[in-house]
Amino acid sequence: MIDVCLLGTGGMMPLPGRYLTSLMVRYNGKSILIDCGEGTQIALRKKGWSPNPIDVICFTHFHADHISGLPGMLLTMGNSDRQEPLTLIGPKGLTKTVNALRTIAPELPFPIEFIEIDGAEQDFELADMLHLKAFKVNHNVPCYGYTLSLDRLGQFDVNKAKALGLEVTYWNKLQHGENVEVDGKVYTPDMVMGADRKGLKLTYTTDTRPCQSIIDNAKDSDLFICEGMYGEDEYFDKVKKHKHMLFSEAAKLAKEAGVKELWLTHYSPAMVKPAPYIPATQKIFPNTVAGKDGMSVELKFED
Repeated sequence: MIDVCLLGTGGMMPLPGRYLTSLMVRYNGKSILIDCGEGTQIALRKKGWSPNPIDVICFTHFHADHISGLPGMLLTMGNSDRQEPLTLIGPKGLTKTVNALRTIAPELPFPIEFIEIDGAEQDFELADMLHLKAFKVNHNVPCYGYTLSLDRLGQFDVNKAKALGLEVTYWNKLQHGENVEVDGKVYTPDMVMGADRKGLKLTYTTDTRPCQSIIDNAKDSDLFICEGMYGEDEYFDKVKKHKHMLFSEAAKLAKEAGVKELWLTHYSPAMVKPAPYIPATQKIFPNTVAGKDGMSVELKFED
């Protein structure tokens, strides 16, 4: 299963009770943060989660509302005597941008590894069976969405293992995708496992116009988190000019991608209450939810 928490839902500037954009995902002891807007640390504290286990921070782009919380986050990690390396992933220019921000956080007891995304798409292996994919979207600066997918192996077939004469001591490794060698013969997981089962998929995108790359990468996601700057369609010209999205546009993407659930986020500070616009949005995509700071879910396998 995957823990998902929408830490901040604000765009441009924070409001009382609404921090700037940030999402935390946890799986099997590994934590991934996507964006780190102002207020991310407070949101984490409210949730009862620590920044120390964060292994990877991904940035969609480098506008201040998506990265302004990073220097303080790094200092907090450093003050807790963190020693483990931290990986940062983002568009080209990541190293230069972060090093500029580190003028106020120059001394850290842990190394930082920078990965600048190359091209329209890039895949990363984060942990056993957990994959990250960055895909380019359509904003007025280089910007990426992210998909996290958790694979799921087929069921272990005890009868197959017994027929091969494999002792129980070797079963666990095969169940977890490892080869084993016994008396010079190599046994592979496919020899004892059924067909792969449906895994889990989470897609996150913000600061973009609707585009095909979102539909392609969000396809069949269990949870699709997408920006909705405004609920009123009368703001269409404004969002088009600044390359953002309306609630209705996010809902149309969710419908076309065939996702299970849509959470809206990255609201304009002019829209204090997004909830009144949800019923109209649900006419396009019924399973639409207005994201709130601190909202979380545990994504679980179907069976």
